[in-house]
Amino acid sequence: MNRILTVAAALGLCARAVVYAQQTEPAKSPPEGFDPHAVQPERPTVATHAGTVATGWFEIETGAERDQIGGSATALSTPTVFKIGIASHAQLSIFGTTFRGPAENLGVGDVGVGIKWRLLEDAPIVGDFAVLPAVKFPTASGDRGTGTTDASLLLISSHDLGPVAMDLNVGITKRSGNGADAPKTATLWTASFGGPFSGPLGWVAECFGYPRTTGPAGSASTVALLGGPTYLVRKWLAVDAGVIVPARGPQPHAVYAGAVYNVGRLWRAVPPTP
Repeated sequence: MNRILTVAAALGLCARAVVYAQQTEPAKSPPEGFDPHAVQPERPTVATHAGTVATGWFEIETGAERDQIGGSATALSTPTVFKIGIASHAQLSIFGTTFRGPAENLGVGDVGVGIKWRLLEDAPIVGDFAVLPAVKFPTASGDRGTGTTDASLLLISSHDLGPVAMDLNVGITKRSGNGADAPKTATLWTASFGGPFSGPLGWVAECFGYPRTTGPAGSASTVALLGGPTYLVRKWLAVDAGVIVPARGPQPHAVYAGAVYNVGRLWRAVPPTP
């Protein structure tokens, strides 16, 4: 019952935040040349960018990742994010996954919700700057999740270096529980780069890390490299594939593939007042 009440309360707070964003942020005209039906991929990198889906539009990101745990043991996950533009600078993100460990069948993982809020654009040093607070709930079946309620905050700084996009993220997660199954505090950092290669073919490259955690479930710090091609099939559909290679620490080798699909408009945004 306590878990249900916690989830209900968190969802209620998110709903209030959505209403607040819609009521308090003045309507703005989109930038010249902006196409709300064009995809804004946040995958496949660990980092996300400061951009948000246009108000009233709906986008889905999904994919699969296969991790080599050790020897012949593997794990499979299918991270998915539903993104809804709730204001000109705010996006609601609902995320979840299915997971299969080395000795278990594929099952439902944890589910979470967050709101990305872009606070600055073209600012000195930080460029486009956004924050992404989120809450994850212990909804996983079996051992497919951490069994904890997590509160996280991600700081996002995005820059355009000519044709290359650079996204820098730092984040922290605080978890419930006694730390026996998952560290009570975890942090991450990442630097991601991407750009065009030829026509609709592009590329991404990233270096990311998880600093050392403490407690019964603590682990050594890890650093890994991610890279691969991207392909814009249509303006509203992009696909990607690539590899993740450990540089330091107990980070598994992995391969991934996925897609981003801008479904379309759910509602029409109120035009700005002249």
